[in-house]
Amino acid sequence: MPTVAAGPEIERLIQLLARLPGLGPRSARRAALFLIKKRELVMAPLAAALQTAIEKIAVCGICGNIDTQNPCAVCTDPRRDASAIVVVADVADLWALERAHAINARYHVLGGTLSPLDGVGPDNLTIDGLIKRAHDPSVHEIILALNATVDGQSTAHYITDLLHDANVKVTRLAHGVPVGGELDYLDEGTLAAAIRSRTPF
Repeated sequence: MPTVAAGPEIERLIQLLARLPGLGPRSARRAALFLIKKRELVMAPLAAALQTAIEKIAVCGICGNIDTQNPCAVCTDPRRDASAIVVVADVADLWALERAHAINARYHVLGGTLSPLDGVGPDNLTIDGLIKRAHDPSVHEIILALNATVDGQSTAHYITDLLHDANVKVTRLAHGVPVGGELDYLDEGTLAAAIRSRTPF
């Protein structure tokens, strides 16, 4: 017969932590124990931050980013290049590009990619909003920063077809050899993409 090592409140904390990506039941128990041991230093500020997030976090009505203001800080930043819109599938992709400091443009979060097998069609994504933004005269380039998967590329082709009458240049991220990558360790698809996307030296 299994024994319970902690009260229902602590077990509930463990169960909730186990729902986080990358945390299984054992990792969740370790995380819960750490939080309990560091109640004042970590757990109390974390609980306060979570409460603030619940009250203030909103989805940007322009680009779909998650922020504590609507429109978000990216859309209201006057230093951003308003002539380019980077299209991403998810907010995590937007945050990744921001961490890399790769571009100082505006964004558009689709909310996923087209996936007929999963029941995700154009109506489930924010493609209509993107097309409307692309027709703004101040926009000159749409950068498709979608994953190099079948669904990502299908979405990119679908969007490109819809943008044929917009006066914008449609580009996509380069595919191929990563910085620091060794050819011997790369898969055939990556190598083929790198050869097709070769540039002058």
